[in-house]
Amino acid sequence: MDHSNHVRLAADELTPVNLEGATVYGANDEKVGTVDHIHGTSLAVIDVGGFLGIGAKPVAVPFKDFDWMRDEDGVVHAVTGWTKDQLKDMPEHRD
Repeated sequence: MDHSNHVRLAADELTPVNLEGATVYGANDEKVGTVDHIHGTSLAVIDVGGFLGIGAKPVAVPFKDFDWMRDEDGVVHAVTGWTKDQLKDMPEHRD
C-alpha cells in the first residue's frame, strides 16, 4: 500500500473510536496486526498472528512507534517500523 497520499491523523483524532480495529502495517508494508484497544494514553494493544482473530497474541506498543493515517477512502490505519516477528516476540499484554 502506498501511504504517501494518506493524511496523518491530528492529535484530537487519536481516540479509541478512531483507532480500535485499525490495520497495522510494518516493515516492507506487511500487515502485522490489528489494533485491539487503546490502553491508557500512550499504548496501543495490537493483536498479532492468529487467523480470523483466533490465536492472536495481544502486545502493547507505544503510540510514538506509529504513524496514524487515513487513506483515500477514509479508513484509518497505522504504519510502524516493527516487523511481525518482532511483535510476536514481545511479551503478551494482559490488562
